[in-house]
Amino acid sequence: MSYVAPAVRDKFETLSVELKDAILARNVEINTIHDLINVLDAIVKEAEQEEDQ
Repeated sequence: MSYVAPAVRDKFETLSVELKDAILARNVEINTIHDLINVLDAIVKEAEQEEDQ
């Protein structure tokens, strides 16, 4: 189950519903803005790999 710390919840809530769902589906723990950026970066990289196939 994913967790988003109160310290970054405001930033998380600015994302689109689709992005929030993609993040929460990963069962990650987001405690800092850097954690959030890392998860978003992973999502982008995966999308780019899918486009290349």
